Amino acid sequence: MTDTSFRGLFPILAMPFDENGNVDEEDLRKEVEFCISTGADGLGLAMASEMPKLSEDERNLAARIVVEQSNGRAKVVINTSATSTVLAIRMSQNAAELGADSIMIIPPSGVSEYEIRSHYENISQSIDLPIFIQDIEFAPVAPALASKLAKDNENISYAKVETLPTPPRVSEAVTKGEGNLIVFGGAGGSFLVEELLRGAVGTMPWVSIPEAYRKTLDLFFAGNPEGARSNINRFEPILRTLAQPQVCFSFTKEILKMRGIFKSNSVRKPYDVPDLAAFTELHRLVNELELPTYAF
Repeated sequence: MTDTSFRGLFPILAMPFDENGNVDEEDLRKEVEFCISTGADGLGLAMASEMPKLSEDERNLAARIVVEQSNGRAKVVINTSATSTVLAIRMSQNAAELGADSIMIIPPSGVSEYEIRSHYENISQSIDLPIFIQDIEFAPVAPALASKLAKDNENISYAKVETLPTPPRVSEAVTKGEGNLIVFGGAGGSFLVEELLRGAVGTMPWVSIPEAYRKTLDLFFAGNPEGARSNINRFEPILRTLAQPQVCFSFTKEILKMRGIFKSNSVRKPYDVPDLAAFTELHRLVNELELPTYAF
């Protein structure tokens, strides 16, 4: 029976690296604790986790650490996207063996809709875990196709909608899914209230400021959408800053460093590190929010 209970806040973890450029196990465990302590319902290892830059051994290490540290307190979603169906199946089966609760798949690009459907269906038949379809700007999945996949395959149950503008795509996916497709927002959570109003049940945002999303979700589901909107608007300057693709990885890690979670803001190369003025402005925005720091 496919688990269709996922709801709420599923931050996508950033990947910490030590001074030698290796995955920092201590900081990754602290990050898991930080997310759970601030109200995460689930955790993701995905594109914002720099997964394409990790070796197979590093991916396995990260998955083991997150599953072990979360210890059933939060659902674990692992992105197992690959450029071939065979590899995506292998990675998905491996994620299941490591204890993931779900996988997330970006569609292959440059192929027909028939091939995209075949890709998802073959992965679906290879595992029992629920599957997230990731609809992202560089590899979009039309809501009609996502809905068709969900209707025809029991464990293709979720969609993470990130292709802008997200609110109308959420509406279309929810309507056409007819209850078979459970929709989460993405794109950093910048349009969270609008997505919730259209039928989304949660969000999978950047990890550094989970409080922005947790309280917003709680207010909305308590029947207070205006209070939810007011809360998320308080964080709008920092969310807008994090939405910049050129700086989002460094900035997310810098905020985690400021909050006592990471020792370093290092991002794997190739990557253009923002200049000093950009970091100075980031610190100003974060300090204005008076966010708590942590010691785990």
